[in-house]
Amino acid sequence: MERVTTIGLDIAKSAFQVHGVSADGEVLIRRRPTRGRMLPFFAKLPRCLVGIEACNNSHYSARELTALGHDVKLIPAQYVKPYVKRGKNDAADAEAICEAVTRPTMRFAAGKSPEQQSLMMLHRVRLMLNRQRTQISNAIRAHISEFGVVAPAGRLGVDRLFEVVADFGGDRVPEDARLCLQMLAAQLEVVKRQILENDRACWQAQGGPSSDAD
Repeated sequence: MERVTTIGLDIAKSAFQVHGVSADGEVLIRRRPTRGRMLPFFAKLPRCLVGIEACNNSHYSARELTALGHDVKLIPAQYVKPYVKRGKNDAADAEAICEAVTRPTMRFAAGKSPEQQSLMMLHRVRLMLNRQRTQISNAIRAHISEFGVVAPAGRLGVDRLFEVVADFGGDRVPEDARLCLQMLAAQLEVVKRQILENDRACWQAQGGPSSDAD
């Protein structure tokens, strides 16, 4: 009986597409197991070469399949595309991955540990928080300028606008507008605090001293 030696695995949120072939290229498996059944399915298979298209979710699957004894290779998406023979769908992608992983000149991506993924997430979240800080600051400037209140560029300028917003005895900003601006100011303070927390976590993840070290 032919034995599966190579598998192309196309991963998704809820279901995975499996394309498995024998040593001579005969297709032996075309299946679509759900996420919950994926690992039990591979646990029953003999050791295989498993190709997976590299993406954010692929590193977890690669670690789990490696723990089951399989030889897992991550392939950058641009190197899989030339092997897609028909219209792009999960089955075609899995077949293309299965073929690409066997190419002797194929270039593979390195798998990431949970710690490496966490560090990358810290950086991505910081970029998102910085965009939010800029967006909220610009919104505060734009809204308060409707009442003729303008401040210099930069964070110090935004701080001056906060003084106007907090001046309950002043008449430069109507009360309803002041309430909205206070909401935005509160959001901005939260984002700024989260950026600082993110920076500390990133520093520690990269080998910096812990926050409780003196």
